[in-house]
Amino acid sequence: MAVAGAGGGAGDQLTVLGAWASPFLVRVRLALHLKALEYEYVEVDLKDKSDLLLASNPVHKKVPVLLHGGKPVCESMLIVQYLDDAFPGSGPAFLPADPHDRAVARFWATYVDDKLLSSWVGIFATTTEDEKTEAVDRTLAALDALEGAFRECSGGKGWFGGDGVGYVDIALGGFVPAMNASEPTTGLKILDPARTPLLAAWKDRFCALDAAKAAMPPTERLLESGKKRHAELQAAAQPNK
Repeated sequence: MAVAGAGGGAGDQLTVLGAWASPFLVRVRLALHLKALEYEYVEVDLKDKSDLLLASNPVHKKVPVLLHGGKPVCESMLIVQYLDDAFPGSGPAFLPADPHDRAVARFWATYVDDKLLSSWVGIFATTTEDEKTEAVDRTLAALDALEGAFRECSGGKGWFGGDGVGYVDIALGGFVPAMNASEPTTGLKILDPARTPLLAAWKDRFCALDAAKAAMPPTERLLESGKKRHAELQAAAQPNK
């Protein structure tokens, strides 16, 4: 897939290895679209991993991977930082210039993965109502913390990054499609205006972005994939008989 924008010679060729439903891929594609960078997208079959993926990410063997002039960069948020550094003149800067603000942004982006993601994914693996309630409570507590983080980081503006989409917006935004698609399965409205009004309004702005529309997979396809994955997790969580 090519995106109209900054191009270059063979040394500047950008290729993304990914799996279409991955929220981590959404992050990378979002960053590329925001910076209007041309790139080629290669879909990877995670059940039959290609030689290119295994050579590009021999440690974790996971997607997404960014290849820049043939050189691999792994892990979604490291890729976002890399794009900031490698293409400073293209599009917005995702990380703020101030060292303290950069540290705060990195902290909350890490919080999204370590607290919100782990709690939310845990909902799907529960086998009893008590386990589900605990996982939901942990997820809501993480969202409450992120609501406060948005209030602090945005300075009353529309994004975690203030006037424009920043590092934390990309970190959290990658999960918006999957969270939307999960609501019919879990019965949990992840970003509820009654509980987290700032984040709910943020999500509406995020989904209206042209870059987000280009980066997000189709909701219906995600919904079907999510139902299948939910059934697999439920089956795996059942005790052996």
